[in-house]
Amino acid sequence: MTTPAYPATPAYPATPTTPAGPAAPPRPDHRRTGPFVTASRTTRPRPRTATARSLALAVCLAAAAALTAGCRDDTAPAWEYPRLAATLNSLSAALAQDCATPDPGQCAAGLDHLDTLARRAFTEVLDHRLLDQACLAAESEVRRARTLRLAATARAQEQAQAQAQEQAQAQGQGRRDPRHPALEQARRAVAAERAAYRRLLAALEKVRATPPPGAQTQPL
Repeated sequence: MTTPAYPATPAYPATPTTPAGPAAPPRPDHRRTGPFVTASRTTRPRPRTATARSLALAVCLAAAAALTAGCRDDTAPAWEYPRLAATLNSLSAALAQDCATPDPGQCAAGLDHLDTLARRAFTEVLDHRLLDQACLAAESEVRRARTLRLAATARAQEQAQAQAQEQAQAQGQGRRDPRHPALEQARRAVAAERAAYRRLLAALEKVRATPPPGAQTQPL
């Protein structure tokens, strides 16, 4: 049995495509632009406290230095040696205290103090390279006078002790004769040593106060 053939379905014409219109603007997001929305917090850089303090401290130090420079003694030379000057002043003050005792042995402590100050001043002159021939001669004279004074004092003490023993045995008491030749020699030796310290002080003060070559000698 043969199946009858049905007629084919006619093709329909294609519907014309509607042209695309302009894109719609985006809808505003009221969650971000609404009147009740707070502004976002912007992180601001904090000032550098340590740097600011350092700058302030530097400004204060500069101001203090300027004030110090303005208030200084403009008559003082820039090449002076304050430490050496202080030592020489101490030596001068110690020399002003004379040993008034008739016993030269009791002047040993004061002379030892003078020697300590003189050695310190001489060393500082060497450190500053200010030494000259006059300083060397004065220092040599001090060493020689000190050696003679120590020897004279030792002889005076020995002879005084011997004299005291003789007098004690003869009269039952010991007394030191102030006109003993050894004591007179010891006193002269003490005076000579102090004079040598004065000459050394003058020589050291002279080289300290002498301006070096090319130094500014006028007030700043």
